[in-house]
Amino acid sequence: MIARVWKGAVRKEDSEAYSEYMQETGVAGYAKTPGNRGVWMLRRDVGERTEFMMFTLWDSLAAVKGFAGDEYERAVFYPEDERFLVERNLTSTHYEVDTHVQPVDPLRSSSGPSPDPR
Repeated sequence: MIARVWKGAVRKEDSEAYSEYMQETGVAGYAKTPGNRGVWMLRRDVGERTEFMMFTLWDSLAAVKGFAGDEYERAVFYPEDERFLVERNLTSTHYEVDTHVQPVDPLRSSSGPSPDPR
């Protein structure tokens, strides 16, 4: 599994509009690409700006290329990005996922006492 990370920043007053725009463009584009395993759009306010980090998981580099093209390290931009972004990484960073632990689903865990280990 491959993790893809990209970062950019907008003026704080544009953060809600950019978030909505990214949900319609980037998030939707990631999610509909075969081999995508999840999309997280992270954000934090820093001074007068809001930083956005896109974190996505993919089955393979081939799946990443299905989204980003053969030059998969190059960041993917959308038509209105120029209007919003005041900082942006021109490349995305990729990592092999070394360890992944699924959270315990409390609805599937037993509510009764544990069996006696004897």
